[in-house]
Amino acid sequence: MIVVNLEVALAKKKMTSGELAERIGITQANLSILKTGKAKAVRFSTLEAICRELDCQPGDILEYKE
Repeated sequence: MIVVNLEVALAKKKMTSGELAERIGITQANLSILKTGKAKAVRFSTLEAICRELDCQPGDILEYKE
């Protein structure tokens, strides 16, 4: 199972979900789906934009758990 740790990365940057969604050009609803782990897929371009805005690596956001 892939766990999304986006809340942690947002908290470290003191950024709201709405602010991140606006900066990367997706809706708050789509970001919420990603944050809750309900997304079936994530585009590399979206992941790249998130990492750019939060100054992090993909592994800081995505984690594999059995």
